[in-house]
Amino acid sequence: MRVVIAGSSGLIGTSLVAALRQGGHEVVRLVRRAPEAPDERGWDPAAGQLDDGALAGADAVVNLCGAGLADRRWTPERKELLVSSRVRPTAVLAEAVARQGVPALLNGSAVGYYGDTGQRVVTESTPPGSGFLADLCRQWEAATGPALDAGARVVLLRTGLVIAPSGGLLGQLKPLFSLFLGGRLGDGSQYMPWISLDDEVGALRFAAENREVSGPVNLTGPDPVPNAEFTRALAAALGRPAPWVVPGFALRAALGQVADEAILAGQRAVPEMLEKHGYSFAHPTLGAALSTIT
Repeated sequence: MRVVIAGSSGLIGTSLVAALRQGGHEVVRLVRRAPEAPDERGWDPAAGQLDDGALAGADAVVNLCGAGLADRRWTPERKELLVSSRVRPTAVLAEAVARQGVPALLNGSAVGYYGDTGQRVVTESTPPGSGFLADLCRQWEAATGPALDAGARVVLLRTGLVIAPSGGLLGQLKPLFSLFLGGRLGDGSQYMPWISLDDEVGALRFAAENREVSGPVNLTGPDPVPNAEFTRALAAALGRPAPWVVPGFALRAALGQVADEAILAGQRAVPEMLEKHGYSFAHPTLGAALSTIT
């Protein structure tokens, strides 16, 4: 296959490019600067522009664009960036996919689509939740409309918390645990829908290669756990104690709305669609996923 990827320089994108090439696929990377390599094509999503031929011969487009969701306070300016860095690029790509007849668009989204679901098990058929993050995900997914209307296979990649040796979720947590500052967040009951980086990339490749996969797909491991259990497992994997508790009020004071919607809230999301279509997880348990970080 010839796969065009937007957002190829991030944690997931970099690994996906390597995995696709290892699997014998041709990869074209969309970049927002002047192309410098044979596999690069330029684009300017703010202006709605793509280099001529950027999608030529593409079997699939993968869109992983978007500013970091939970790494700082959601000021009005930050919220605007979170929306604009996702919705506009998605619309530009969806319109190009429709115009040029590309068969498939795999588009980023997040389990935040469901809002805070407490103890309930969440599948792809669960309706959207409320709040800024859920609204953002709805807009993000809706922007794929032109591709869907044109008959393309659209996959909505509702990604959970990615576990990788560096970067992602553990890029924030590992330094704290290493300094003996690890601990549960709030009461620790909020579910954490984790997925290993290997399975995130494996599931993306699986979705690209399998024409039967379409619509929303939860990119999460099959066994989400509450924050308290995740904290204990991470402490054990790193060989560090995690005796502390970060109170909810302290998180809210530091991060505002981010704390309520992205840290103290959670989703017990399971990968029903991946399992239905036969994806085999490399790391089906949290312990197996955490074994990759040391």
